[in-house]
Amino acid sequence: MIATLFIAIAAGCASALMFASMISGAMISLLLFWLAPLPLMMAGLGWGPLTASIGGIAAALGLGAIFGLPYCITFVIMVALPAWWLGYLALLGRPIADPSPGGVPAPGTANLEWYPVGRILLWIAGFAVLTTMAALLTLGTDAATIAAAMKRSLMRVLDSRMVTTSADMERVVDAMVAVAPLAAVIVTMISLTINLWLATLITATSGRLRRPWPDLRATALPAMTLVASCVAIAFCFTSGLLAILAQVITTALMAAYALTGFAVLHTVTQSLNSRPFWLSCAYVVVVIFTWPVIAMVVLGIADALFGLRQRYLRTRPPPLPAS
Repeated sequence: MIATLFIAIAAGCASALMFASMISGAMISLLLFWLAPLPLMMAGLGWGPLTASIGGIAAALGLGAIFGLPYCITFVIMVALPAWWLGYLALLGRPIADPSPGGVPAPGTANLEWYPVGRILLWIAGFAVLTTMAALLTLGTDAATIAAAMKRSLMRVLDSRMVTTSADMERVVDAMVAVAPLAAVIVTMISLTINLWLATLITATSGRLRRPWPDLRATALPAMTLVASCVAIAFCFTSGLLAILAQVITTALMAAYALTGFAVLHTVTQSLNSRPFWLSCAYVVVVIFTWPVIAMVVLGIADALFGLRQRYLRTRPPPLPAS
């Protein structure tokens, strides 16, 4: 118990220091800031959700005592709560009933049905929406106030860099203000996804992971996600704060479909001899040009509608070892 408490406090201190590093203004602090959930996720996956919760509470109280209540609340929403809950879901499993009469659950972790990766992906999207909207609401309670506050901040940055503001520059700033919430939700979602993947990988490598490695190629979102996406897209054509919320939700769900699109790509390229080359090219193109991620979104939605992976696996030989 003492060792677990020490691990919890150590993880909380590491996470709090990484979160507070943004105050320094150094470039490396941005990377540390986005990796702040990693220590708590590792503690949760390796030693249980209680360890992550203790570490998160200790870190939040420390940040609140040193920097004030706003830092404490921000840390809880952006770091502690997602790290604890995602780690809890990753370890959530239920026994698979024995197919024999009586349906007695079979013992052993090999006979557990683990919480689906696709649903975890939806929770990540939910946390991305929560943190983005919470950040926007600190600027104002209506769309006009939020947009004006973001525009003033961008104009101050341009003035500090001695950039002359013209009519063209103002149009650019207006476009950046419109895109900023969408970019924030994407960055947050990618950050949480990478943190959870890294935490799972490190914990599995150390032998502390208490569940088998999930088959990421089988990642699929629940069927109702398409319905929710259509509803969110419809509300995007309204106005005010509701439209901003709908746009943020739509972006998060499309990012989730993009990730499932990559899972589809990993599945349908299994029989290619040059598979590592083509997968590497796909990732490089998406990272460099960004806009080709639309193809991954389309691929993810097409798989949800037409079952591309199931069709492929029915007509192809057994897959090669996972890579």
